Amino acid sequence: MTDFWILLTGSLVAACCSILGCFLVLRRMSLIGDAISHSVLPGIVIAFMVSGSRDSIIMLLGASVLGLVTVFLIQLFQQSGVQSDASIGVVFTALFAVGVVLVSLNLRQVDLDLDCVLYGEIAHVHWNTWTVHGTDMGPKAVWMLGFTLLVIVLVVGLFYKQFKLCAFDPMLAAAVGIPVALFHYLLMGLVSMATVSSFESVGAILVVGMLIIPASAAYLLTDRLGRMIVISVAIGIASTAIGYGAAVVLDASIAGCMVCAAALLFAIAFVFSPTHGLLARQLWRRLNSRRA
Repeated sequence: MTDFWILLTGSLVAACCSILGCFLVLRRMSLIGDAISHSVLPGIVIAFMVSGSRDSIIMLLGASVLGLVTVFLIQLFQQSGVQSDASIGVVFTALFAVGVVLVSLNLRQVDLDLDCVLYGEIAHVHWNTWTVHGTDMGPKAVWMLGFTLLVIVLVVGLFYKQFKLCAFDPMLAAAVGIPVALFHYLLMGLVSMATVSSFESVGAILVVGMLIIPASAAYLLTDRLGRMIVISVAIGIASTAIGYGAAVVLDASIAGCMVCAAALLFAIAFVFSPTHGLLARQLWRRLNSRRA
């Protein structure tokens, strides 16, 4: 049963991140997940300081608030003329540093450190269960990630055309009356939700790999957004299964092996993609040189 919960948790994380990752890759905002995963640390620490509890729901709320603050500050700096990559770097390093200072000043005697907050251990996911009236409902992480995936699927499904147009041509979207800023913050809110809900399973930093790698691999394999999302989710879930198998054989980090598996699948797509792959490009160059 332990294997089942680990694979299910990893698959839910992969699905959540892969769907959103497609829009981030298309909008050239892949590193926003990395920024959120670091900058939510102050929110987690402040939530603990206020409540005195390490309850995952309270920390999730604190992290979500800081995630939205991060997105707002990044957008504010970009609109003020600061370059996109510089805005992301300034905000997440500054907020992460604030979180580190808060931990070092106020929580020295408490088991709430950077490893606890930023690195999850998926092998322990089946120990933290949700009990209702004496009935074991399964791991809390599965329920939390399942709810997150449901929200992502519903929001993206309801506003698919708007998200698609905003990703490919924001100027045209604004011209036809779509509130681009609203959908930008809605997307970033979903990314923040997916990131912080994965703290207890894969871990925030490793979620960045699932946000970027499966979507990047899918981008090489198709030119249609709908197919890209499906392929991205499939690659994410396949990475979970392959990575877990490798971790069992090698006795290594499960989450780390999952991301390594995703990187391997990306490398395969990079080389063998029929349209954008390395071999395909070299073949077209040879054909063009012969025609010339």
